[in-house]
Amino acid sequence: MPVLTILPSGKTIEAEQGSRLLDAIIAAGESIPSKCGGEAKCGTCHLFVQEGRKSLSKTTRAENERLDSIVGVGSKSRLACQANFGTENVTVELLGFDSGR
Repeated sequence: MPVLTILPSGKTIEAEQGSRLLDAIIAAGESIPSKCGGEAKCGTCHLFVQEGRKSLSKTTRAENERLDSIVGVGSKSRLACQANFGTENVTVELLGFDSGR
């Protein structure tokens, strides 16, 4: 099972292959906004994938369109509601505080 590491807290959790990144973050006890119910309509679950990006599912058209409308998006940006785990470990950085530098 892939392991998710969440920054800046450093929490880790095992995730099922194929499960959503958003669900694993919530299961780890982290607070992450998601106003649209995981439909890539609001962009509030935007985060940075620091390691393991290639292990996540490919970015969909809906996700790309939403990311294009968000300020501060970079090459490591994903929406947690749209990214599903593959087989490799993943490290993400939740935005806010000092993150996103």
